[in-house]
Amino acid sequence: MLDRRQPGRRKLPQSNEAPLPEHIAIIMDGNGRWAVRQGLPRTAGHKAGAETFRRIATYCKNIGVKYLTVYAFSTENWKRSETEVSAIMGLLKRYLLEAVDTMERDHIRLHFFGDMTPIPAELQALARETDEITEHLSRDDFQANVCLNYGGRDEIVRAARQFARDCAEGRRKPEDLTEAVFSGYLDSRGVPDPELIIRPSGELRISNFLLWQCAYAEFYVTETLWPDFDEAELERALDAFRKRDRRFGGVK
Repeated sequence: MLDRRQPGRRKLPQSNEAPLPEHIAIIMDGNGRWAVRQGLPRTAGHKAGAETFRRIATYCKNIGVKYLTVYAFSTENWKRSETEVSAIMGLLKRYLLEAVDTMERDHIRLHFFGDMTPIPAELQALARETDEITEHLSRDDFQANVCLNYGGRDEIVRAARQFARDCAEGRRKPEDLTEAVFSGYLDSRGVPDPELIIRPSGELRISNFLLWQCAYAEFYVTETLWPDFDEAELERALDAFRKRDRRFGGVK
């Protein structure tokens, strides 16, 4: 699951430096455009993007980032060709089969955000297996969250429906609802909101990604397409993050 070709750990920030974000989220955009520019089928772009994810996840773990959330497949991506969707699902299957064998060794927790019901049964079974392994790993270990058949609006609707069911069945009262309580119904429950959201490919939109969780996130956009996104580009994003003045609505 990890890229073992990477060099050793980067020197972590000293106490007089701004800290790393605990949670980074990335919209892995630009795979198809990268492939077209290379004269390759779009499926080749997704394969290259999967390798980039492996490399960036390894780097995040090594430098001390606690959580990495990536947008792998949105609720809208079913509109793509059957060939492309099948290729993406095939890559996910390959990744999960590898993860099942290496998560404990590499101390990586793996969790999925999204509505898994339309996902092929074999992938659902593998996702459940990774969840079971994750439950046995330390909460101090690095955690990768993969957004699969995910949409921010869909996540909020599913959470609202579950809260409504709990009210109807007597487990909750409407007046119980707070931001903290509602957060407990989201796919991301138990995971802190991302401090930094990175968008490769230059697009200036959020694309239905982590709509609830991004309330106070800092955004970094780069023209670099996801398959070309590397450790140096991530460091540029981190440098930009450290220079932000994060006031959370207050005054410093």
